[in-house]
Amino acid sequence: MKKILVISGKGGTGKTTISSTIIDILNVKALADCDVDAPNLHLVNSISEKSLIKESQFKGMDIYKIDESLCINCGKCEKACKFDSIEKINGQFKINPLSCEGCGVCEYICPVNAVIPLDNYVGKTKVYNQDNKLFSTATLSMGSGNSGKLVSQVKKNLDDNITDQKIAIIDGSPGIGCPVIASLAGIDLALIVTEPSLSGLSDLKRIVKTARVFKTKTAIIINKADLNKEVNLLIKSYINAENLILIGEINYDKNVSKIINKNSSFHGLPRPAPPPGTSPGGGAA
Repeated sequence: MKKILVISGKGGTGKTTISSTIIDILNVKALADCDVDAPNLHLVNSISEKSLIKESQFKGMDIYKIDESLCINCGKCEKACKFDSIEKINGQFKINPLSCEGCGVCEYICPVNAVIPLDNYVGKTKVYNQDNKLFSTATLSMGSGNSGKLVSQVKKNLDDNITDQKIAIIDGSPGIGCPVIASLAGIDLALIVTEPSLSGLSDLKRIVKTARVFKTKTAIIINKADLNKEVNLLIKSYINAENLILIGEINYDKNVSKIINKNSSFHGLPRPAPPPGTSPGGGAA
């Protein structure tokens, strides 16, 4: 199965819209949403909760608790904690679960084994099968970490439930942090969606550098290409200088927002023409 990851380097470029359009036009039957902080691919693809086939709690790094019956109030854990998560309240040392990072130093340093690890569930994964369309997603709990590990689990759930699907479209996270790095592992093509703005160009350069670390093949789409022709030319100059593949430009269209709001198909929209010198399929995959 070929896996295409749609990423952007920043938010607001139209990454999820592009992902959904590809899914719709090519009738893709395997998809995943790796933006675990704010997943929304299920909304534009009308995935029903009735099609849920698997749901699991996701366990992150342990957090810790002090057993008051064993604690001798030596204060070693408080001094060793680099996150200021331990404080003395009413004569007893306690660990604040909201600021505990799960490093385990307090457990290691305690001379009487009074520090106890606790399971810490930081999110939830879900797998759907709707009309033979397999969809893997997850939601990270508010304020929780371990987003990279959760993204890896989303991809694993997709792999574990694949049957005869040939192509998978994976909607990635914005930026270049842990979720994106985890998303890039094992990908056949990173499709980068950029926009003609200075921040769009800056973040395009960052995500290209990140993808190159993984030796991932990349291709680029310029979305809302006609909003700033000057910056559009700067993006094209960068693409040419770096020997990257530009597979298409999409002009801004108010109808896209209307279609999304109506939760309708993208089939009625005109398809963008490929740039000069490329095939209709872009030659990227």
